[in-house]
Amino acid sequence: MKPAAPAMAEDTPLSRPLGSGAAIGLLLVSACAALALFAPLVVTCPPGRLDLAIAWLGPTAGHPWGTGDNGVDVLSQVAYGARVSLGIGLAAVLVSGTFGTIAGAASGYAGGLWDALAMRVIDVLLAFPGLLLAIFLTAVLGPSIPGLVLALCSTAWVGYARLARAQVLALREQGFVLAARALGAGPSRIVVRHLLPNLLGPILVQATFGLPAAILAEASLSFLGLGVPPGTPSWGALVDQGMAHLVDAPHVALIPGAAIALTVLGFNFLGDALRDRLDPRG
Repeated sequence: MKPAAPAMAEDTPLSRPLGSGAAIGLLLVSACAALALFAPLVVTCPPGRLDLAIAWLGPTAGHPWGTGDNGVDVLSQVAYGARVSLGIGLAAVLVSGTFGTIAGAASGYAGGLWDALAMRVIDVLLAFPGLLLAIFLTAVLGPSIPGLVLALCSTAWVGYARLARAQVLALREQGFVLAARALGAGPSRIVVRHLLPNLLGPILVQATFGLPAAILAEASLSFLGLGVPPGTPSWGALVDQGMAHLVDAPHVALIPGAAIALTVLGFNFLGDALRDRLDPRG
Protein backbone atom coordinates (compact mmCIF):
# COMPACT_ATOMS: atom_id res chain seq x y z
CA MET A 1 0.00 0.00 0.00
CA LYS A 2 1.16 3.52 -0.78
CA PRO A 3 1.66 5.82 2.21
CA ALA A 4 -1.01 8.39 2.61
CA ALA A 5 -0.14 11.79 1.23
CA PRO A 6 0.50 14.39 3.91
CA ALA A 7 -2.42 16.67 4.54
CA MET A 8 -2.03 20.10 3.03
CA ALA A 9 -2.35 23.01 5.36
CA GLU A 10 -5.49 24.99 4.72
CA ASP A 11 -4.78 28.29 2.98
CA THR A 12 -6.63 30.96 4.88
CA PRO A 13 -6.06 34.72 4.94
CA LEU A 14 -4.77 34.54 8.51
CA SER A 15 -2.23 31.80 7.65
CA ARG A 16 -0.53 33.78 4.90
CA PRO A 17 2.76 35.55 5.61
CA LEU A 18 2.90 39.29 6.05
CA GLY A 19 3.50 41.27 2.89
CA SER A 20 6.13 43.92 2.43
CA GLY A 21 3.61 46.72 3.06
CA ALA A 22 2.59 45.20 6.41
CA ALA A 23 6.22 44.73 7.41
CA ILE A 24 7.03 48.36 6.59
CA GLY A 25 3.92 49.55 8.44
CA LEU A 26 4.77 47.45 11.49
CA LEU A 27 8.32 48.82 11.47
CA LEU A 28 7.17 52.46 11.26
CA VAL A 29 4.49 52.07 13.93
CA SER A 30 6.88 50.21 16.23
CA ALA A 31 9.48 52.96 15.82
CA CYS A 32 6.91 55.63 16.73
CA ALA A 33 5.66 53.61 19.71
CA ALA A 34 9.21 52.99 20.92
CA LEU A 35 10.06 56.70 20.61
CA ALA A 36 7.00 57.57 22.71
CA LEU A 37 7.54 54.80 25.27
CA PHE A 38 11.25 55.40 25.81
CA ALA A 39 11.18 59.19 25.42
CA PRO A 40 12.86 59.84 28.81
CA LEU A 41 15.75 57.59 27.77
CA VAL A 42 16.13 59.10 24.29
CA VAL A 43 16.03 62.83 24.95
CA THR A 44 18.96 64.86 26.23
CA CYS A 45 16.88 67.51 28.04
CA PRO A 46 13.27 68.09 29.11
CA PRO A 47 10.94 69.23 26.32
CA GLY A 48 9.99 72.44 28.14
CA ARG A 49 13.51 73.69 28.82
CA LEU A 50 14.21 77.09 27.24
CA ASP A 51 17.59 78.57 26.32
CA LEU A 52 17.42 81.73 24.22
CA ALA A 53 21.15 81.59 23.49
CA ILE A 54 20.77 78.49 21.32
CA ALA A 55 17.47 79.26 19.54
CA TRP A 56 17.17 77.94 15.96
CA LEU A 57 20.40 75.97 16.28
CA GLY A 58 21.20 73.18 13.83
CA PRO A 59 22.01 69.60 14.91
CA THR A 60 24.80 69.38 17.48
CA ALA A 61 26.14 66.80 19.91
CA GLY A 62 23.97 68.16 22.72
CA HIS A 63 20.92 68.61 20.49
CA PRO A 64 21.02 65.88 17.79
CA TRP A 65 17.95 67.26 15.96
CA GLY A 66 18.69 70.93 16.64
CA THR A 67 16.66 73.50 18.52
CA GLY A 68 13.65 75.66 17.73
CA ASP A 69 12.03 78.79 19.08
CA ASN A 70 13.34 79.86 22.51
CA GLY A 71 15.92 77.07 22.28
CA VAL A 72 13.53 74.14 22.78
CA ASP A 73 15.09 70.80 21.87
CA VAL A 74 13.48 69.36 18.71
CA LEU A 75 14.25 65.74 19.66
CA SER A 76 12.54 66.20 23.03
CA GLN A 77 9.54 67.87 21.41
CA VAL A 78 9.18 65.09 18.82
CA ALA A 79 9.65 62.26 21.33
CA TYR A 80 7.17 63.60 23.87
CA GLY A 81 4.93 64.80 21.05
CA ALA A 82 4.66 61.16 19.96
CA ARG A 83 3.15 60.39 23.35
CA VAL A 84 0.61 63.18 22.93
CA SER A 85 -0.32 62.27 19.35
CA LEU A 86 -0.65 58.52 20.00
CA GLY A 87 -2.51 59.09 23.27
CA ILE A 88 -5.02 61.48 21.74
CA GLY A 89 -5.44 59.25 18.67
CA LEU A 90 -6.03 56.13 20.76
CA ALA A 91 -8.48 57.94 23.05
CA ALA A 92 -10.43 59.32 20.09
CA VAL A 93 -10.59 55.92 18.39
CA LEU A 94 -11.62 54.16 21.62
CA VAL A 95 -14.41 56.61 22.42
CA SER A 96 -15.76 57.04 18.89
CA GLY A 97 -15.40 53.33 18.08
CA THR A 98 -17.21 52.20 21.22
CA PHE A 99 -20.05 54.69 20.95
CA GLY A 100 -20.43 54.34 17.18
CA THR A 101 -20.40 50.55 17.23
CA ILE A 102 -23.01 50.28 19.99
CA ALA A 103 -25.23 52.94 18.40
CA GLY A 104 -24.98 51.42 14.91
CA ALA A 105 -25.57 47.86 16.13
CA ALA A 106 -28.60 48.89 18.20
CA SER A 107 -30.00 50.92 15.29
CA GLY A 108 -29.55 48.10 12.78
CA TYR A 109 -31.10 45.49 15.04
CA ALA A 110 -34.02 47.62 16.22
CA GLY A 111 -34.97 48.96 12.80
CA GLY A 112 -38.11 51.00 12.37
CA LEU A 113 -38.38 54.54 13.68
CA TRP A 114 -35.24 54.30 15.85
CA ASP A 115 -33.16 53.26 12.85
CA ALA A 116 -34.60 56.03 10.68
CA LEU A 117 -33.93 58.71 13.30
CA ALA A 118 -30.39 57.48 13.92
CA MET A 119 -29.59 57.50 10.21
CA ARG A 120 -30.93 61.03 9.79
CA VAL A 121 -28.68 62.23 12.64
CA ILE A 122 -25.73 60.57 10.93
CA ASP A 123 -26.67 62.15 7.61
CA VAL A 124 -26.73 65.60 9.24
CA LEU A 125 -23.30 65.06 10.79
CA LEU A 126 -21.89 63.80 7.50
CA ALA A 127 -23.02 67.04 5.86
CA PHE A 128 -20.45 68.94 7.95
CA PRO A 129 -16.74 68.70 7.05
CA GLY A 130 -15.21 66.87 9.99
CA LEU A 131 -12.17 69.11 10.37
CA LEU A 132 -14.23 72.32 10.22
CA LEU A 133 -16.57 71.03 12.92
CA ALA A 134 -13.54 70.06 15.03
CA ILE A 135 -12.12 73.59 14.55
CA PHE A 136 -15.43 75.09 15.70
CA LEU A 137 -15.62 72.88 18.80
CA THR A 138 -12.02 73.45 19.84
CA ALA A 139 -12.45 77.20 19.35
CA VAL A 140 -15.50 77.13 21.63
CA LEU A 141 -14.06 74.75 24.24
CA GLY A 142 -10.55 76.20 24.20
CA PRO A 143 -7.24 74.34 23.91
CA SER A 144 -7.41 71.21 26.09
CA ILE A 145 -6.80 67.52 25.57
CA PRO A 146 -10.33 66.40 26.65
CA GLY A 147 -11.89 69.05 24.40
CA LEU A 148 -9.66 67.97 21.53
CA VAL A 149 -10.68 64.32 21.95
CA LEU A 150 -14.35 65.36 22.05
CA ALA A 151 -13.92 67.42 18.88
CA LEU A 152 -12.27 64.51 17.06
CA CYS A 153 -15.03 62.12 18.17
CA SER A 154 -17.84 64.47 17.13
CA THR A 155 -17.91 63.09 13.58
CA ALA A 156 -15.57 60.09 13.75
CA TRP A 157 -18.18 57.87 15.44
CA VAL A 158 -20.52 57.97 12.44
CA GLY A 159 -18.17 55.80 10.36
CA TYR A 160 -18.26 53.07 13.01
CA ALA A 161 -22.03 53.42 13.35
CA ARG A 162 -22.67 53.02 9.62
CA LEU A 163 -20.33 50.03 9.43
CA ALA A 164 -21.87 48.33 12.48
CA ARG A 165 -25.40 48.94 11.20
CA ALA A 166 -24.61 47.44 7.79
CA GLN A 167 -23.06 44.36 9.39
CA VAL A 168 -25.98 43.89 11.80
CA LEU A 169 -28.52 44.17 8.98
CA ALA A 170 -26.76 41.27 7.28
CA LEU A 171 -26.45 39.21 10.48
CA ARG A 172 -29.76 39.69 12.27
CA GLU A 173 -31.58 37.11 10.13
CA GLN A 174 -28.82 34.50 10.37
CA GLY A 175 -29.61 31.16 11.97
CA PHE A 176 -27.69 31.73 15.21
CA VAL A 177 -29.59 34.98 15.83
CA LEU A 178 -32.96 33.37 15.08
CA ALA A 179 -32.08 30.49 17.40
CA ALA A 180 -31.15 32.85 20.24
CA ARG A 181 -34.38 34.77 19.70
CA ALA A 182 -36.39 31.53 19.76
CA LEU A 183 -34.76 30.56 23.06
CA GLY A 184 -36.04 33.78 24.62
CA ALA A 185 -32.93 35.98 24.46
CA GLY A 186 -33.74 39.69 24.62
CA PRO A 187 -32.52 42.27 22.10
CA SER A 188 -29.74 43.59 24.34
CA ARG A 189 -28.37 40.08 24.96
CA ILE A 190 -28.51 39.24 21.27
CA VAL A 191 -26.66 42.41 20.33
CA VAL A 192 -24.00 42.10 23.04
CA ARG A 193 -23.43 38.34 23.06
CA HIS A 194 -24.06 37.37 19.42
CA LEU A 195 -23.78 40.36 17.10
CA LEU A 196 -20.99 42.52 18.54
CA PRO A 197 -18.39 39.68 18.55
CA ASN A 198 -19.01 39.25 14.82
CA LEU A 199 -18.31 42.94 14.26
CA LEU A 200 -14.85 42.96 15.80
CA GLY A 201 -12.99 42.24 12.57
CA PRO A 202 -14.48 45.07 10.45
CA ILE A 203 -14.44 47.48 13.41
CA LEU A 204 -10.77 46.72 14.06
CA VAL A 205 -9.93 47.50 10.44
CA GLN A 206 -11.92 50.74 10.68
CA ALA A 207 -10.07 51.67 13.87
CA THR A 208 -6.70 51.00 12.23
CA PHE A 209 -7.55 53.59 9.58
CA GLY A 210 -9.21 55.90 12.11
CA LEU A 211 -6.11 56.19 14.29
CA PRO A 212 -3.87 57.87 11.68
CA ALA A 213 -6.78 60.12 10.71
CA ALA A 214 -7.07 61.23 14.35
CA ILE A 215 -3.31 61.81 14.58
CA LEU A 216 -3.38 63.90 11.41
CA ALA A 217 -6.40 65.89 12.64
CA GLU A 218 -4.72 66.56 16.00
CA ALA A 219 -1.59 67.78 14.22
CA SER A 220 -3.70 70.03 11.97
CA LEU A 221 -5.55 71.59 14.90
CA SER A 222 -2.32 72.08 16.84
CA PHE A 223 -0.79 73.68 13.75
CA LEU A 224 -3.65 76.19 13.83
CA GLY A 225 -3.19 76.80 17.55
CA LEU A 226 -6.47 75.07 18.46
CA GLY A 227 -5.16 71.71 19.63
CA VAL A 228 -3.27 70.90 22.80
CA PRO A 229 -2.71 73.57 25.47
CA PRO A 230 0.28 75.90 25.00
CA GLY A 231 3.51 74.36 26.28
CA THR A 232 2.42 70.78 25.52
CA PRO A 233 4.78 69.02 23.08
CA SER A 234 2.99 68.63 19.77
CA TRP A 235 4.10 67.73 16.26
CA GLY A 236 1.64 70.14 14.67
CA ALA A 237 2.66 73.04 16.88
CA LEU A 238 6.33 72.37 16.13
CA VAL A 239 5.64 72.42 12.38
CA ASP A 240 3.83 75.75 12.82
CA GLN A 241 6.78 77.06 14.80
CA GLY A 242 9.24 76.20 12.04
CA MET A 243 7.21 77.44 9.07
CA ALA A 244 8.67 80.95 9.35
CA HIS A 245 12.22 79.57 9.44
CA LEU A 246 12.25 77.10 6.57
CA VAL A 247 15.32 78.81 5.06
CA ASP A 248 17.55 79.23 8.11
CA ALA A 249 16.24 76.35 10.30
CA PRO A 250 14.36 73.85 8.11
CA HIS A 251 14.83 71.01 10.60
CA VAL A 252 12.28 72.52 13.00
CA ALA A 253 9.40 71.94 10.57
CA LEU A 254 10.74 69.04 8.49
CA ILE A 255 11.52 66.61 11.32
CA PRO A 256 8.07 66.67 13.00
CA GLY A 257 6.46 66.79 9.56
CA ALA A 258 8.33 63.62 8.62
CA ALA A 259 7.27 62.02 11.92
CA ILE A 260 3.61 62.75 11.13
CA ALA A 261 3.89 61.44 7.57
CA LEU A 262 5.75 58.24 8.50
CA THR A 263 3.39 57.44 11.40
CA VAL A 264 0.27 57.94 9.28
CA LEU A 265 1.84 55.91 6.47
CA GLY A 266 2.70 53.08 8.84
CA PHE A 267 -0.83 52.81 10.23
CA ASN A 268 -2.30 52.93 6.72
CA PHE A 269 -0.03 50.08 5.63
CA LEU A 270 -1.12 48.07 8.67
CA GLY A 271 -4.77 48.81 7.97
CA ASP A 272 -4.46 47.61 4.38
CA ALA A 273 -2.75 44.41 5.50
CA LEU A 274 -5.29 43.76 8.25
CA ARG A 275 -8.19 44.32 5.84
CA ASP A 276 -6.71 41.85 3.36
CA ARG A 277 -6.08 39.21 6.01
CA LEU A 278 -9.58 39.46 7.46
CA ASP A 279 -11.28 39.41 4.06
CA PRO A 280 -12.89 35.95 3.69
CA ARG A 281 -12.74 36.31 -0.10
CA GLY A 282 -8.95 36.78 -0.02
